[in-house]
Amino acid sequence: MLSTRVPRTRHRHLDVDGVRVFYRESLPERPDAPVLLLLHGFPSGSHQFRRLIDALGDRYRMIAPDYPGFGHTRTPDGFVPTFDRLADVVEGFTDRLGLTRFALYVFDFGAPVGFRVAVRRPERITGLIVQNANAYDEGLSDAARTMIANRRGDPGAEERVGVLFTPAVTRGQYETGTPDPELLAPDAWTLDQHFLDLPGRKEAQISLALDYHTNVDSYPVWQHWLRTHRPPALVVWGRGDPFFTERGARAYRRDLPAAEVHLLDAGHFALETELHTIAPLVDGFLQRLPRSGGGEAAA
Repeated sequence: MLSTRVPRTRHRHLDVDGVRVFYRESLPERPDAPVLLLLHGFPSGSHQFRRLIDALGDRYRMIAPDYPGFGHTRTPDGFVPTFDRLADVVEGFTDRLGLTRFALYVFDFGAPVGFRVAVRRPERITGLIVQNANAYDEGLSDAARTMIANRRGDPGAEERVGVLFTPAVTRGQYETGTPDPELLAPDAWTLDQHFLDLPGRKEAQISLALDYHTNVDSYPVWQHWLRTHRPPALVVWGRGDPFFTERGARAYRRDLPAAEVHLLDAGHFALETELHTIAPLVDGFLQRLPRSGGGEAAA
């Protein structure tokens, strides 16, 4: 049963190799509460987890950073984001916080960031929650494949991926595949677009879009990690996702036969409309993991 107590949430910046990483951290009642690292997607930020943190943050230490090029995180001049660099920063962020054991919640871009960290630090991962975060070729829609085909240096590639950053596309990522768009609060895509429109942000996103093919190239590495380490896994997936199809959700069972898989009548941002379904699933999953703390908070 979910708590009716709304936890306190701390909002801070932490320096990681010159990057001022903004993050949200719940303050649970128990100092040894299990740790859940929440890794957001595109074009969002840590704010996408605010309601989940309110629902569960009194019993778990929930930590959600903004990547470089997203949200409130600030980068130094000359910082060029790639998925390797995002993973470097998130790995350094966990080091700075002293997180030695934590469950991982990955959504969308959270998969390429989180799986890179997991491959580097497998001993840290206590469990895996996957929400519309693809790691299998069969999970890519035709639209996703078309965008991923763009490479740095290809004529017209920057212009082709640049269409992803318009208000209509940002809103469409939330509404497409959602049975009832009136359940979507407009605050989310409005805030996403605000951050996309900040100086330098579109250039950062173009860099990541043209680097996305490195994630598909890494699928075999991530799959090897999954079947080698067999982390306990919960997969929740909006089946109306226009980018990552439900075949990508089912594919996790190939490497994680014991994974718990739930297909929801929702779109890409399933957490926006299915919090009432996803939060109890996350709660139950975390309760079944071995209890362990994850280090002390940074000063």
